[in-house]
Amino acid sequence: MKPASPTPDSNSSEPRRLVLLTDGHTNPLTAKTATCMLRYCREEVVALLDRSQVGRSAGQLLGVGEGVPIIGELAAAPEAKGLMIGIAPPGGRIPEAWRPVVLEAISRKMTIYSGLHEFLADDPQFAAAAAQNGAALVDVRKNNEHQVAQYEPLPSQCLRIHTVGNDCSVGKMVVALELANALKRQNRDARFIATGQTGILVAGDGCPVDCVVGDFISGAIEKQVIAHQQREMLLIEGQGCLAHPRYAAVTLGLLHGCRPQAMILCYEAGREVVHGMAEIPLKTLAEIRTLYETMASLLHPSRVIGIAMNSRNIRAAEASAERERVRDELELPVCDVLRHGPDDLVQAICQFQQTHLQNAGPHTCN
Repeated sequence: MKPASPTPDSNSSEPRRLVLLTDGHTNPLTAKTATCMLRYCREEVVALLDRSQVGRSAGQLLGVGEGVPIIGELAAAPEAKGLMIGIAPPGGRIPEAWRPVVLEAISRKMTIYSGLHEFLADDPQFAAAAAQNGAALVDVRKNNEHQVAQYEPLPSQCLRIHTVGNDCSVGKMVVALELANALKRQNRDARFIATGQTGILVAGDGCPVDCVVGDFISGAIEKQVIAHQQREMLLIEGQGCLAHPRYAAVTLGLLHGCRPQAMILCYEAGREVVHGMAEIPLKTLAEIRTLYETMASLLHPSRVIGIAMNSRNIRAAEASAERERVRDELELPVCDVLRHGPDDLVQAICQFQQTHLQNAGPHTCN
């Protein structure tokens, strides 16, 4: 996947030549942004910067990006033109210890890319330094969404597949990207719709729904769907979880805004409690499936057609047994899109599309 640049010069075909800043946080969960950039935009990454891991490689610590070096200072990557904040921490604030690194990058006239809730352009020190040095500060979560959902009719021919989860941080974005890419390889007109900061940094556009005023979330994602309704299939990245006390509001607004005909339910094998809230046990997959189908169908008939398992914390044999268990329990195709490949879910989408179009008719809008 070759993304467009999210900078004002988004029409440029030049690679961004990035250093990913993960200093002290180079692990697959916290450094989610860096991990996905390495997986989907490897050709644009020059190095990772982590002063505690100098001499190691990204592949050793993140499982992707083999050969990408870890450096301890920007001077070690003179060819770099951009610095990207490579983590997605709770609360979305830049670590205080990172400020000198960002200021140095600005002094080098590098473009700074950030998906944090704390906007770099609103920081007086960063803004003044950028103005003095002619550097660009790109806050991908900044938005001016202010339109409520209109619930305009959408063409049935545009199949909307939404990745939803039993919790946050279970791989909804990766699943949507992998499915979109797999469908493209089959010459299907599929489009990934990014709804979070990492997806936007990878794809080059999208809507940061968790930073949109609550009343406008559904309208903001509806606008994304309408903009791409001529496509054969939209793979819409999910956020949060309907059963998560912190993020359910965003999840529901996104669900109602994109009005999916079908959903892929994502979960992490072995996880037993709500992410960040250890006192709350996770609901069963069967309960979560019913919840999503009920809430989605308030506005448009929708059902879960496949299960995406994240098996990163278990061994291959355990993953195979878990896959069979869930497949038998829910009577749906199950796979880990990275470990097993996405074929089972791609087949489920194509089969659903065929049945859906037969039932909907060639010119129906819904």
